Amino acid sequence: MNNNVKNAELTGTERLLNTEEILKYIPHRYPFLMIDKVKVDTADLSKVVGYKCVSGNENFFQGHFPGVPIMPGVLIVEAMAQTSCVMFLSRPEMKGRLAYFMSIDKAKFRRPVKPGDVLELCVEVLKDSGRRGKMKGRAYVDEKLTAEAEFSFIIVDRE
Repeated sequence: MNNNVKNAELTGTERLLNTEEILKYIPHRYPFLMIDKVKVDTADLSKVVGYKCVSGNENFFQGHFPGVPIMPGVLIVEAMAQTSCVMFLSRPEMKGRLAYFMSIDKAKFRRPVKPGDVLELCVEVLKDSGRRGKMKGRAYVDEKLTAEAEFSFIIVDRE
């Protein structure tokens, strides 16, 4: 795992999308955009890596927990899901669509995520049925597993 977002090594088929590019593909906006960069490999659309630079200014730290700031586990799972959304919704045939959670399974939280951490969000496709899918996500900080989960989604037309 490479937690140095600026120096993420890219192959010839990989693209490192910045926040402005991410906003073109998913509808999430501040304060609910949970990813800063996404590495997409156009030659292998079964895996994607997202990055979240966790700032001490995140609004959720005000109440979770005062004096002991820890990123809520559900937001780590959301960050993994948003990473997978970028991969799916960046496909030309998915233009104008949205992805909705259908289920979250096997979620485990291993270590706390604190201000200053860089989350590396490694997501892989378990099942892709076009408009439905199942993913497995793992979140790392400094190459240590912090959280993991499987989640299902459906892709719908925007209304």
